[in-house]
Amino acid sequence: MKYSYKREVSLTFAEAVEKIKTELAKEGFGVLTEIDVKATLKKKLDVDYENYLILGACNPPFAWQALQAEKEIGLLLPCNVIVYEEKGKVLVSAILPVVAMGMVDNPALVGIAREVEEKLKKVVNGV
Repeated sequence: MKYSYKREVSLTFAEAVEKIKTELAKEGFGVLTEIDVKATLKKKLDVDYENYLILGACNPPFAWQALQAEKEIGLLLPCNVIVYEEKGKVLVSAILPVVAMGMVDNPALVGIAREVEEKLKKVVNGV
């Protein structure tokens, strides 16, 4: 099952990180969390890994709507967006909220998930 929307970009890793943050802001998302997987794996396991950053993005109006429809939806929030390197290529990827929220049997979430997904695809395409 496909659960992400991704594309390769012709930017450096650092440029892609800055660009994705800019694009997220344009669509009303803030970054609540930032996890540097490479640094964490090095520190905790002494493992070398390629650049990999997880951004926990939140669009407050949509989060509020989702929480009103389903209290437990916080388990699926925020929306994760990743920037990573793989074999010299830089990729950006976002969760597909329609798929993620599809596991919750609540029709009130369908429209919200679609709107958020459209915005996240626009973010990825903007990088």
